[in-house]
Amino acid sequence: MRKFLHVSKGGVCLAALGLVMMGIGILRGEMPIVLQKAINICMECIGIG
Repeated sequence: MRKFLHVSKGGVCLAALGLVMMGIGILRGEMPIVLQKAINICMECIGIG
């Protein structure tokens, strides 16, 4: 059980960095842009757009 709960410091740091970067992107207003690009890519793959 102890090995299961072991968390590496590097993994925690990378996860925290990812959350910080996501927060910065949201504060800069990039979320609608990313969503629109994702919709366009999805529509192209399906063949609708």
